[in-house]
Amino acid sequence: MSLVELIAQADERGLAASGLACLDRCVPLLGGDDELLRPLWASLSGTGDGDWSAGLEAARGKLAGSGAAAEDEAAALARRMLDAAPAARDADGVRVWADACSVASLQIHRLLDPAADDAPLDARREGRTEGMPPLVAAELRRQVTVLEVLAGHGTAGLRRALEVSVEGRRVLRAVVSRRARGTR
Repeated sequence: MSLVELIAQADERGLAASGLACLDRCVPLLGGDDELLRPLWASLSGTGDGDWSAGLEAARGKLAGSGAAAEDEAAALARRMLDAAPAARDADGVRVWADACSVASLQIHRLLDPAADDAPLDARREGRTEGMPPLVAAELRRQVTVLEVLAGHGTAGLRRALEVSVEGRRVLRAVVSRRARGTR
């Protein structure tokens, strides 16, 4: 099943986790630490959205002053993901956000991947993956895995979704670190 189909079929919790996972993997671009989004992950295992809203505001507050005056395009996309996160976890709001986060995260990985990729991101998300650069391909696989695990296991799949996100965050942090060393 394509990423677009998985997003279309996901429930509110799966959509929130999908968007959150994309954002979580891109937090290194914003200077955030590994624990920054933990309260949001924890809120997905509970009921209601009160903890979600509080965790979201806390994350925004911690990253409010972290942006450089002239952020690069990848960091600007990550910041937009955080800024666009809905305060309430209703299905319609998180569906739009999860879809936007999916596109933004793939675009970020495309920007950071030294291999060229001229295929439209929509084609990639619909399953046309031939010739995809490795960093983008890995991000697409992570997005699909998060949605599949949550669709198949519900709340019990949150741990695996977080593990996938942590793995992706480590990869992105390494890519960002290599880029920084190469520009000095």
